[in-house]
Amino acid sequence: MFATIKSPIFIDVLTFELVEPIRSSLRAILRDEKGAECSRMEANVLKGDRTVTWKGLNDLPYGVYTLELFQGEDEQKMRLVKRV
Repeated sequence: MFATIKSPIFIDVLTFELVEPIRSSLRAILRDEKGAECSRMEANVLKGDRTVTWKGLNDLPYGVYTLELFQGEDEQKMRLVKRV
């Protein structure tokens, strides 16, 4: 696991805490319960940066999502809930 999320419940922002920050790109994909891609974010992470914030998720419908994170060769999945 290369990242943790502050809370598995979100409204319009997700904040990731990187466990071992290395200079690389971070790609995040949110998928709905049917597996359809709902939103995507890519960010370049500088060495030493520990926090990445994904804004602009307020237009997504409420429900359960799967967050897929990719950093280099590493992949991680988490279950999240968007609420009111």
